[in-house]
Amino acid sequence: MGGVQHSPALTQVLSDVGPRLKRLRAQRGVTLAALSEATGISKSTLSRLESGQRRPSLELLLPIAQAHQVPLDELVGAPEVGDPRIRLTPQRVNGNTVLPLTRQPGPLQTFKMVLPHTRSTPEPCTHEGYEWLYVLAGRLRLVLADHDLVLGPGEAAEFDTRLPHWFGSTGEGPVELLSLFGRQGERMHVRARPRARSADG
Repeated sequence: MGGVQHSPALTQVLSDVGPRLKRLRAQRGVTLAALSEATGISKSTLSRLESGQRRPSLELLLPIAQAHQVPLDELVGAPEVGDPRIRLTPQRVNGNTVLPLTRQPGPLQTFKMVLPHTRSTPEPCTHEGYEWLYVLAGRLRLVLADHDLVLGPGEAAEFDTRLPHWFGSTGEGPVELLSLFGRQGERMHVRARPRARSADG
């Protein structure tokens, strides 16, 4: 019987498994000897697997995934063929829930954010960049220079982040929003439609 012919994409996935296994083991601070004891796989086989000299198989990967307590698909890093959905991995940043929606690094980055009702005390900051916000749910308070605005679902705002700015909840409840952030000069070409303006604006 001839060998199985793999597509270039699958071949690339398989070749990436070894380095991923080695990186994961190093991050966990686990020795080859300890992993061998936990999985019942010999040290030499584990070493060859990590170096790419041994082709990964379910019989080898399943016990390793169990030992590291990670899902098998995370171990393999296989793309979801035919499934365009982005796998969201929520992160906690200063008490906020942030879900990166952009997979690749670049001038524009997109995030979905959930701000708790406790984020209601303005602490304006400045930095290089340009930001566009779109409110999905809740009421967003945006303090921008001399303006103090409240935006509801379906409303958007864009601003130069070199201006003192802060956004959070009005204190009534959490806020869910989309945020597009770009480097200086990278505008989103979406016009703001703030719901209210300050009296002196």
